[in-house]
Amino acid sequence: MELEITNDSLSVFKALASSVRVKIIQELSTKDMSVTQLKQKLNLSGPIVLMHLKKLEDAGIIGSRREGHNKVSFLKVENINIHLPRRLFKEFSRYEIELPVGQYTAFSAAPSCGLAGSTGYIGQIDTPAYFMDSQRINAGIVWLAKGFLEYQAPNLLKADQKLEMLVLSVELGSEFPYANNNWPSDITFSINGIDIGTWIAPGDFGDVRGKYTPDWVQDNFNQYGLLKTIRITEAETLLDGQYFSPVTLSDLNTHNDTYVIRFEVKNDAKHQGGLTIFGSGFGNYDQNIRMDLFYS
Repeated sequence: MELEITNDSLSVFKALASSVRVKIIQELSTKDMSVTQLKQKLNLSGPIVLMHLKKLEDAGIIGSRREGHNKVSFLKVENINIHLPRRLFKEFSRYEIELPVGQYTAFSAAPSCGLAGSTGYIGQIDTPAYFMDSQRINAGIVWLAKGFLEYQAPNLLKADQKLEMLVLSVELGSEFPYANNNWPSDITFSINGIDIGTWIAPGDFGDVRGKYTPDWVQDNFNQYGLLKTIRITEAETLLDGQYFSPVTLSDLNTHNDTYVIRFEVKNDAKHQGGLTIFGSGFGNYDQNIRMDLFYS
């Protein structure tokens, strides 16, 4: 007998939930027996034995036949297999890395460009040399009209741990002097030198103030971006839950000591509208560049 964990199987589970009925099954496993024989074995009255036999018969565990005036019961099944629901997804462990937006390890920036922290600009705006200022680590926003920002995150997985999914989330926009809600830009994401895909940022938003943007920032300055979430698995890459590209974890070199993450407006991009990365203390999401690694 094959059973699933459904309401249709309840009669069998109920039939087995009795020490008397379990004893009847044990007796019938040795030979077919009449009600009289079972009464004597169980030391129970005839009506009680008949009640238990009916429950077992209704559940399909036993059957019966007439032999003269006697009702003889017999066991119909030898095995009862219960199939539990198959678990489709494993439980993975996770570790999380947050990278400050100013913690880039390589860059190429063309004006308009700059970086700023909670109290003001870091260095002079539109001067790429300040992108290597030691105070850049305090930046909560970085912007450039053309070029890239590259970050490195430590790979802390051990040799016996297998990466199952990589999730990257960041608040992004394009870059226009001051702000322009209709200013598309092709922003390409790459990890470990592999292009993951290109997202078209619709604009450099300044219609309302960013939820976390500091008070010192002028109203006509870009205020917030859009939170983009990239999920890479062994099957595909998703952007905000939708198919993004065929790149899989196997396409990336995930055994290096670091993950190299790049956000770039390429020289041959159709929409060269720049790049703005919002970090903690700016924009609408109080987070830095975040990477979650799920592993087994």
